Amino acid sequence: RIVIRISSSKLVPSIMSNMLNPDAIFSNNEMSLSDIEIYGFDYDYTLVFYSKHLHTLIFNAARDLLINEHRYPAEIRKYDYDPNFAIRGLHYDVHRALLMKIDAFHYIQLGTVYRGLSVVPDEEVIAMYDGSHVPLEQMSDFYGKVKPQTQFMDIFSLPEMTLLSCVNEYFLKNNIDYEPVHLYKDVKDSIRDVHIKGIMYRAIEADIEKYICYAEQTRAVLAKLADHGKKMFLITNSPSSFVDKGMKFIVGKDWRDLFDVVIVQADKPNFFNDKRRPFRKVNERGVLLWDKIHKLQKGQIYKQGNLYEFLKLTGWRGSKVLYFGDHIYSDLADLTLKHGWRTGAIIPELRSEIKIMNTEKYIQTMTWLQTLTGLLEHMQVHRDPDSQMILEEWKKERKEMREINRNFFNAQFGSLFRTDENPTYFLRRLSRFADIYMASLSCLLNYEPDYTFYPRRTPLQHELPGWSDQLCTGTFRIPFLQETVQIK
Repeated sequence: RIVIRISSSKLVPSIMSNMLNPDAIFSNNEMSLSDIEIYGFDYDYTLVFYSKHLHTLIFNAARDLLINEHRYPAEIRKYDYDPNFAIRGLHYDVHRALLMKIDAFHYIQLGTVYRGLSVVPDEEVIAMYDGSHVPLEQMSDFYGKVKPQTQFMDIFSLPEMTLLSCVNEYFLKNNIDYEPVHLYKDVKDSIRDVHIKGIMYRAIEADIEKYICYAEQTRAVLAKLADHGKKMFLITNSPSSFVDKGMKFIVGKDWRDLFDVVIVQADKPNFFNDKRRPFRKVNERGVLLWDKIHKLQKGQIYKQGNLYEFLKLTGWRGSKVLYFGDHIYSDLADLTLKHGWRTGAIIPELRSEIKIMNTEKYIQTMTWLQTLTGLLEHMQVHRDPDSQMILEEWKKERKEMREINRNFFNAQFGSLFRTDENPTYFLRRLSRFADIYMASLSCLLNYEPDYTFYPRRTPLQHELPGWSDQLCTGTFRIPFLQETVQIK
C-alpha cells in the first residue's frame, strides 16, 4: 500500500530565505569584467527608459495612420492601448492572424493563442497546425524576414501586437472579410512611420519629462566606467537631435565627454553586415558633412557607417569589447556570432518577474505544481481503476495550477521566459546571444570592474535522478528544497 504524505507548506519559509535578487546580473557564459576594455551601448531601453505613456502614444499614432492613410474604419478609434495584453517575444502567424507564445522546441503553448482579443480553443489550434509544432522553415530569421511566423522581439513592438489584435477583433466582431497579410503589413508600416516620420521623436522632445524616466544611475554607471579608464561608445538607430536631448536630460550637457565614439541612425542590424556605407559627420546644427572620415573623433557625432569600417578606424576587436542592448537580434546576435564581442542584454521585464517569483503565493503554487508532476510520473505505473481516477484528478489539477501560474505574470501569455515547463523561444535566443543579462544598466553598480560572472552549472536531464528514482529511495525532492513526500 502506498501512503503519500505531502507537506509543501513547510517548504515556503526555507525558499523565501533564499530570495532572488532583481538587481543582479545573470550569466549565460563565463565572463570577467577585468578583460573588458571597451563598453558599447544602444540608446533606447538601454541608456534611457521610457514611461508607460510612450506605448500609448505609439499605439494611438499608428491607429490614426491606419485610419487616415490606409483608409481603415474610423470605428477602430474606440480601441485603446492595453499595457497588460501582450508580452515581448510572441510569434504572429501572418496568414492566420494569430498571436501566440512558442517554446524553445517550436511548440505552441496551448491556451496562449489569440485571434483578435479572444483565446482560440486548444482543439482548433491542434486542428489548424496538425498538432502544436511549428516547423523551423516557417519561423522568421534574425533579420525579421517575414515568414508565416514572425516574432516580436522589440520592446517597441508591444503596441504593434496590441494594435494588430484590436483591428483583428474589430473585423471579426463585425463580420468583415479581410486579408490578414494586408492587415499585418499595414500595421507594421504604420508603426514604422511613427518612428520614421518623426511623430514619436517630436512628441518626446516636446515633453521629455513625461516620456523619459529620469534616472541618475545612468550617469553613475557611465561615470564609474570612465573613472576606471574604460572607453565607451554609443551605436543607436535613433536620430542625432533626439539622442542629444535625451542624453542631456538623463546624463547632463557634458554627456558627449563620456563617449569616445557616438554613432546615430546606424540602421542596425544592417550596420553589422553591410560593408558599403561610409560614415558621415553630423555638425552641431544636425547638418550632414561631406568630408571623408579618416578617424572617429571624441566629441563628434557620426551617422550611418558600418561595423567593418568602425573596427578599422578604432581597432576595437574581439572579447575586450562588451556591447549592451535590449534587442536580442538587432543588437546582439551578429556581434556574438560574427565578431566575437561580448554581449549584455537589457531585459526590463526581468525585475518585475523576479519580484513575482519571490512572493509566497507564487512559491506555494510552484512547489505544489512540481509535486504534482512528480506524483504523476511515479503513479502512472498503477493501472487499477482507483489509481487511474486519482491520476486524472491530478492531471486536471495540474492544468489548473499551470493557468494560475501563468496569470501571475500575464493573464494571456504568462512569463516572458517560460511556457508551462520549457523555456520560451525568447529565452532560447537570449541564452544563445547574450553572455550576461540584467534588468537595467544600473545593475552594474553592484559589481566591481574586475568581477567575474560565472554561470550556474544547471544539471542536465541525464545528470539528475528521475522523479520515480527519488521516490523509490524514500524521498521526493523539489529542486533546491527539502523532502516533501514519503512512501511507506
